[in-house]
Amino acid sequence: MSAPSPVAFFDLDRTLIDVNSGMLFAQYEREKGRISRRQLARAAVWSAGYHLSIIDLPAAYEQALAHYVGTPASVIRERTEAWFHRDIVHRLLPEAAVAMRWHRKQGHRLVILSNTSCWQAQVAAQAWGFDDWLANHFDVDANDCLTGRIRQPMCYATGKVDHATAWLAQHGGTLAESWFYSDSLSDVPMLAAVGYPVVVNPDPRLASVARRRAWKVVHWTHG
Repeated sequence: MSAPSPVAFFDLDRTLIDVNSGMLFAQYEREKGRISRRQLARAAVWSAGYHLSIIDLPAAYEQALAHYVGTPASVIRERTEAWFHRDIVHRLLPEAAVAMRWHRKQGHRLVILSNTSCWQAQVAAQAWGFDDWLANHFDVDANDCLTGRIRQPMCYATGKVDHATAWLAQHGGTLAESWFYSDSLSDVPMLAAVGYPVVVNPDPRLASVARRRAWKVVHWTHG
């Protein structure tokens, strides 16, 4: 039996697309009257803080989830799908698509590895032709309603390494043979864990880390 093909893991926000999708979802929810202006402003602060790696993301996630406690997961899934196809699907960066096609030609498997929601990662993987996805899952009660708790470990920072390692244990392959594309300083543990790290549009801090570690750096735009 031949060995499993290598895997190319891709972050989503500011890597496959050029924006923080969480902020766009908050804007969508505000447009639909489901969150307040204050909540939208708070989402903007969280988005900026996450991009700068200066917030407690797990705590911010839990605060955001608190608003949806008791909402059926199926409802959030439907909202996410409608929003994604309206506001996100067309934002796939051309260079990201080129990289995906290159990996396909090499026979590599493609997996989204993101700290976004499971619903967004799933619809993105389906829309863009990925083999699988890894993202954050949320606990539900006996009626399939959100409890406000995030399943651990979060798909964030070192948690991404945990999720990727578990996926490879199940599906075959190793981190040493894997690629990972990301723009985020919080993804340094995963970038360091793979054999082929690719840093996308880094901020100065991540660019500095990439230079010290001789990681490949690419700059993706709308072209």
